[in-house]
Amino acid sequence: MIRVSVVGAQGRMGASVVEAVEAADDMELSAKVGEQDDIASITPENTDVAVEFTVPSASLNNVLALVAQGVDVVVGTTGWTDAKLAQVTQALDNGPRAGQAVFIAPNFAISAVLADYFAAKAAPYFTSAEVIELHHPDKVDAPSGTAIHTAQAIAAARAAAGGEPMPDGTQGEAASRGQVIDGVHVHAVRLQGLNAHEEVLLGNTGEQLVIRADSFERSSFMPGVLLAVRTLAGGGHAGLTVGLDAFLDL
Repeated sequence: MIRVSVVGAQGRMGASVVEAVEAADDMELSAKVGEQDDIASITPENTDVAVEFTVPSASLNNVLALVAQGVDVVVGTTGWTDAKLAQVTQALDNGPRAGQAVFIAPNFAISAVLADYFAAKAAPYFTSAEVIELHHPDKVDAPSGTAIHTAQAIAAARAAAGGEPMPDGTQGEAASRGQVIDGVHVHAVRLQGLNAHEEVLLGNTGEQLVIRADSFERSSFMPGVLLAVRTLAGGGHAGLTVGLDAFLDL
């Protein structure tokens, strides 16, 4: 049995992870850690993999603490920057246990991971690309980590193919074009009734390709979370890994 502890267990996603772990035949729930609980209670003696679903302001410190305690971590919290990732890598290099692993996923929904992958594959063949992400109004970050990851993947694919900068003739003080990430415009919608949705729009003269992924409820993320837990528990992925595509054999 894989022993799993959940950090952020009282949150919406954390509670869903607790239910998914308890329902899995090959896992057992070791600990549920909330905001007022001591994360130091999670150790290699009681936990094989910790799952961290909290908020961006707390996630880095949580992950660094777990690494220092010798625990492998699956992270679903968004808001990760290159500087934060570098701190995690350094912590792993200096960690107390050889072969320690941290996995961070911008999105655990298989549909979203595939949409991101397909967008990067298609991007070199189109003149223009934009990303629209749509979420519920309680989401704390905008744009979403998934949209940022998608934009970065599109930009990297276009750059590797020698693509020109995308055309954009927008002018004027009232112009609204969203956030620009590596040259890709990303637009965030926060609307009651939505859960987690993303559209990638790719265009050439006279044609358009739309790639869309929709997660209607939090249960859609659980197969990806459990896949990540099983993969880390199985070993062979020491260090920092970002993106569920690394575990999907794409």
